Parts: sequence; C-alpha cells; structure tokens
Amino acid sequence: MTKTTDHHSALAEQKAPKKKITLTIDGLPLTVPEGTTIMQAAAKLAINIPHICYHPRLHLEGSCRVCLVEVEGLRNPVPSCSYPVFEGMVVHTNSPEIREIRSTIIELLLANHPMVCQTCERDGNCELQYLAYISGARERPFEGEKKHNEKDFSFVSVIRDPDKCILCGRCVRVCAEVQGVSALGYINRGFKTFVGPAYNGPFADSVCIACGQCINVCPVAAFLERDFTKDVMKAIADPEMHVIVQIAPSVRASI
Repeated sequence: MTKTTDHHSALAEQKAPKKKITLTIDGLPLTVPEGTTIMQAAAKLAINIPHICYHPRLHLEGSCRVCLVEVEGLRNPVPSCSYPVFEGMVVHTNSPEIREIRSTIIELLLANHPMVCQTCERDGNCELQYLAYISGARERPFEGEKKHNEKDFSFVSVIRDPDKCILCGRCVRVCAEVQGVSALGYINRGFKTFVGPAYNGPFADSVCIACGQCINVCPVAAFLERDFTKDVMKAIADPEMHVIVQIAPSVRASI
C-alpha cells in the first residue's frame, strides 16, 4: 500500500461518522457521539455540572473533583469533565451522595482561602463564591493553615495574589496552550505550592506579554487587571492638563 493510499484511508477514518451512544442523565435520555464526556452530554440537556479546573478552551486537568457524578454500576463517583459516556450509562449529577461530596470539596477549598469576600474585587463574580452558594457550604467545618505570600504589583497591567490561588491550573494551561508563552508554572510542592513566574521572580521580569488570558480564566481573584481609574480621574480634573480619550485598538495606530 502506498503512502497516498494510507493518507486517504486515514482521512476516510476521520470523516467516518462516530458511533452513537444512548444514555440517561438525571432521568433524561439522550444520544451523543462516542467519545463525548459526561459533562458535554449533560450540557446538551442544559444540565450544568459544577466545576472549577475544567475550561472548554483548555485540555482536561480533572484535579478539582468538584464535577464528580454518580454512575450506576460503578463503585465510585467519576469526574464528569473527563469520563467518556458508554452505551446504557445512567448518570446522577445531583444525588444526595454527590451533593454531600461536592459540598465537602468546596469546604476544603474554603479552608485555606482568605475569607475577605466583602473587600475582594471579584465579590459577586467569583466562581468559588458561587459554588459555595449552590453547594450549601455555609459554614467552615475545616480550618486550614493560611498562606502568607505577598501580592505582586511589579507588572504594569496585572496584579498577582498567590494567597487567593486555588491551584485549578487554568492560568498555567491557558498561558502555555492558547498563548504559547508559558510564563506561569507551579512553584514548590505540597501545601506550599503556588502559581507564579519562573524562579518566583517578579512578574515584571517574566516573559509575560500582558495578554490578560490568566485574568480571563481565573475563577477567583488570584490574577487581576490593574485599575488606573484614580489616575484617569485625577488627570481629567487637572485644569492644566489636556486629556485625550481614545478607544483601543485604534489608539495604538492613531497616536
């Protein structure tokens, strides 16, 4: 067989329709292509399975375990973000056991998280805060040791707050996979693990290109954009200063 024939055969296999899988999620039947994950299948039924480390633009991590679901016939709950469906599968995403497990996982995340929601920039727009609300995690039965790292204000447009990081890994993956920069990585091991630039140096000395992707995917406030509102208002109020307001991206070409 020639290389050309092999190439055409490979293309034919890729174009061949995938086998259809029929399953039931929370009592609702559906049919999806083979290789679909439980979370993807649930989304087709408008069933939102809570998650932290999962992001549709990034490769699967499966580390947070917030998205665990119950599958009849399996001994233990499975992560819905990475577990593929199979024929006849019966899934329960909100059983009493799953709700208890999910609530405990959220409580463990909160145990080491600084509880400063009232003054946090992400208050009302925080995924961890939302998960605590929907999971019923109203108390803190676990009181873990708090981290004491300094905020990094060295970069011109990004603020890094390691103490609020929940190690979901989204920022590390988006920096490497989407931007191809790899400015962020895991530093230290165990409880002392946190996310930062190489050798834990100032963010300003890293290879960061200020794209803002880490801020965009961060579920908490470990990465924030710097706010220059006060500087702008001060400039506007200065009678001796001429202020020009232009909107990006044209500002980069017109000044």
